Amino acid sequence: MTQQEKILINDNDENTPFRVLVVTGEEDSSFLRKKSTDIDIREIVNPDWQLFIKRLKLTMDIESGVGIAAVQVGIARNLFLFMRLDKPENPVEVAINPRIISHPKNTICFENDGCLSVPDMSGDTFRYPWIEVEYYNEKGEKKRDILKGYSREGDFTGVVFQHEYDHLQGILYTDKLCGENDN
Repeated sequence: MTQQEKILINDNDENTPFRVLVVTGEEDSSFLRKKSTDIDIREIVNPDWQLFIKRLKLTMDIESGVGIAAVQVGIARNLFLFMRLDKPENPVEVAINPRIISHPKNTICFENDGCLSVPDMSGDTFRYPWIEVEYYNEKGEKKRDILKGYSREGDFTGVVFQHEYDHLQGILYTDKLCGENDN
């Protein structure tokens, strides 16, 4: 963890949300386009990272999001939170150093993708109907799962994961919009 990351994380307590970066600000927009780097998973139990995760969850809750990436609050690291719409009670899970390890060749056009960093807008985006993923949770445990979902009419956990994963690559949903003649 860098000194700058420590300062940003510890500038407030766990009851204070982070400011979400938005594309309407030039500096914010530039930072959102940065490719994030991995976290040393042995450090994840560090109190600074645990505070970061608590504050990130609070930020996601206050903003009414279904996911949020570290880069969206100024930390360019491979970590995001995502809501498990495929599980009872829709728990929020932490994904550290996530990887998409398999997906079909075909894509679907997911309707009304939106983003906390792109306020007051939404659009239809190209997404895979399922993905096989690996990531570490906040305890440093490795997880592997197949996430599905391609419609807002039910489970779209796979789309949430893809959206947040894209943030770690410096990609916004607006880069994946379906065109009128695309299928």
